[in-house]
Amino acid sequence: MPLIPPATANNPATAFERLLAIMDDLRLNCPWDKKQTLESLRHLTIEEVYELSDSILDGDMPEIKKELGDIMLHLVFYARIASETNDFTITDVLNSICDKLINRHPHIYGDTEVNDESDVKRNWEQIKLKEGNRSVLAGVPSSLPALVKASRIQEKARGVGFDWEEKNQVWAKVEEEVREFRDEFNAEDESTIDREKAEDEFGDLLFSLINYARFININPENALEKTNRKFIRRFQYLESKAKENGKQLHDMSLAEMDVFWEEAKKL
Repeated sequence: MPLIPPATANNPATAFERLLAIMDDLRLNCPWDKKQTLESLRHLTIEEVYELSDSILDGDMPEIKKELGDIMLHLVFYARIASETNDFTITDVLNSICDKLINRHPHIYGDTEVNDESDVKRNWEQIKLKEGNRSVLAGVPSSLPALVKASRIQEKARGVGFDWEEKNQVWAKVEEEVREFRDEFNAEDESTIDREKAEDEFGDLLFSLINYARFININPENALEKTNRKFIRRFQYLESKAKENGKQLHDMSLAEMDVFWEEAKKL
């Protein structure tokens, strides 16, 4: 039986070494850990990241700490698997990110001068292009959720100066897209509506709203998720009040449901 690494570590390096030792033991001795591959861990890692996101939105610091630990385990796990095929080790991973951070912060580790955050982001994208990226947008993962992807695309375009100058210009674009969507989807006879064109216009509207959110420093993903949670809380209150009154939602009128909905909004 492997020796259990000491339970306490007073510095980051010792704690990280403890995690690496445990990972080695599990990979060698645990039937489940021995079977895992990069591919089998992928969906689990995605789930862990979403759980971290939930705990951040909840402001639950103990849970954030727990989820960070889960993600750290996954990172170590990937590196351990890669080391078995001599592709790379956790040391290679850590040195790689350190080198990248140094290279992309010439205002800290070089003689480049910056005035603000925008200059830092602009330098970052220019350095990436020098490193061989074919496009500023090449670093946006294709599998990102569409709302997050739109936000990242806009941020990266802004990093090289492709952006609106004033937020009122962006809002004018939002209003333009609202009109175009309304015009496309406002036919008297729904059979004459071009659904594909309407979908395109709706996409343009969402993209412009995300753009405006960026201009007023609102994270659209966070904003929408908070609204989702608010709706869930209110709807579950509606369900509980209906149950208290011996009713089923599908048997209630909208007016009856709205009474409980308004109560939920006041809570």
